[in-house]
Amino acid sequence: MKTPKANRKHIGFYGKRNAGKSSIMNAIIGQEISLVSEIKGTTTDPVSKAVELIPFGPVVFIDTGGIDDEGCLGELRVEKTIKTLEKIDFAIYVIEIDDIDNKYHEKFIEEFKKRDIPYIIVINKIDIVLEERLEEIKRKWNSAVFISIKDNATISILKDELIKRLDVEKEEETLIGDIISYGGKVIMVVPIDGEAPKGRLILPQVQLIRDCLDHGIKSYVVRDTELASAIEDLKDIDLVITDSKIFKEVDKIVPKSINLTSFSIIMARQKGDLNTFLNGIRTVEGLREKEIPKILIMESCSHNTSHEDIGKVKIPTLLTKHLGKKIDFNFRMGEDFPKDLETYDLVIHCGSCMLNKRTMENRIKICSDKGVPITNYGILLAYLTGILNRAVKVFMDNRNNVSL
Repeated sequence: MKTPKANRKHIGFYGKRNAGKSSIMNAIIGQEISLVSEIKGTTTDPVSKAVELIPFGPVVFIDTGGIDDEGCLGELRVEKTIKTLEKIDFAIYVIEIDDIDNKYHEKFIEEFKKRDIPYIIVINKIDIVLEERLEEIKRKWNSAVFISIKDNATISILKDELIKRLDVEKEEETLIGDIISYGGKVIMVVPIDGEAPKGRLILPQVQLIRDCLDHGIKSYVVRDTELASAIEDLKDIDLVITDSKIFKEVDKIVPKSINLTSFSIIMARQKGDLNTFLNGIRTVEGLREKEIPKILIMESCSHNTSHEDIGKVKIPTLLTKHLGKKIDFNFRMGEDFPKDLETYDLVIHCGSCMLNKRTMENRIKICSDKGVPITNYGILLAYLTGILNRAVKVFMDNRNNVSL
C-alpha cells in the first residue's frame, strides 16, 4: 500500500514566473510532471506529485504559480499559491540569477517565517552568466544553493541539501507507540455497515494497524458484534479503540478497567492538539445562551452521505438534542476552510486522516487567532455520550499534557 499523502512531507516550490520552479521539480523527480516553457505563467494552478525521495522517504512535491502574476486572474493564482503554505512542511524559493528581485523575495520569506516553514533559497540558471558575475553573486548569497538544470551535478547537490534539511526536521511520529508498550495488546472495533467500503478498511484503521506493527504492539481487529467474546478470549488488554459513532454501545461492553478511546481521537492527537480540542468542548454548554448557535462541521475528505454519516447526521442530531434548540449547521469538505471563520461559535473537525499535520496545525491556529473554539468529532461524541473522561484517560495516564 502506498503511503497516504497525509503522511508525507509536503515540499513546495515558490518564486516569480519563469524562475525555473517547474524545471527544477521535474529534474529532482526525474519525470516531466509540470509543464515547462519559456512563456511566463505556464504553471497556473498548483501541481502536486507524490514520490519517493530516496533515501529520505515518501514526500509530496507541489509546484506553484509565479508570485508576481498580474491581472485579475493573476491575483487569484497568487492567492492559490499562498494558500498552499497552509500545508507545506518545507519550501524551496527559486530565484533566476538574471532576475534577482529583493522585493518579492523578502516578502515571501516573511510568509515562510510567519508560518515557521523551513526553507532553502535556490538561485537558478547559473549557466547564463559569466563566472566572474556568478562568484560575485555567490559572495552575496552565501547561504543559497546555485544550480542549473543543464548540470546534473548541481541538481544532485540541491537534492542532497534538501534531504539533509528534511532529516533535521523529521520527527518520529506515532499514533499509539508512545502510550502502549512493546508487546501490549489493543483491540480495534470496526463496525461493518453501510459506510464501510467493500473489501477494505478505512484509512485510520489501516494506519493504526501499521503503527502497531511498527512498535511491536499486538492488535486484534473485530466487529462490534464480536467484541464481548474477544474480550473474554484475551487477557491484559491495554486499550480498546472504536469507531466514534458506536462509542456508547462499545462503552457498555468494555469493562471500566480497560482503557477506551476512538480512531478519531487518536488521529486528532497526532495531527492536532488534544488540549485545544478539549478546551473547545468546554464551550458547548455556553451555546445554550446563543439565540441560534452557528457551527461549522469540517470534514477533510469527500464521501457519500448515508443515514449513518457522522458529520452530517449523527453529530447534528445528538448536539441538537443535547442543547434542546435550533442550531445553524454549516458543512465544508476538503481544503475549503472558510475565510469568515469569526462568524462561527464553534468548529467541529473530523479526525483529519486525509490532512497532513501542518494543515491541521494551521487550521487550529486560524481558529485561535479568530477566537473561535475548535473540537473534534470523536471528542464531541464522547462528551455527548457521557464518556469523555474515559475516552482521554489513556493519554492522561501517560503524561501527554492532556487535562480536563
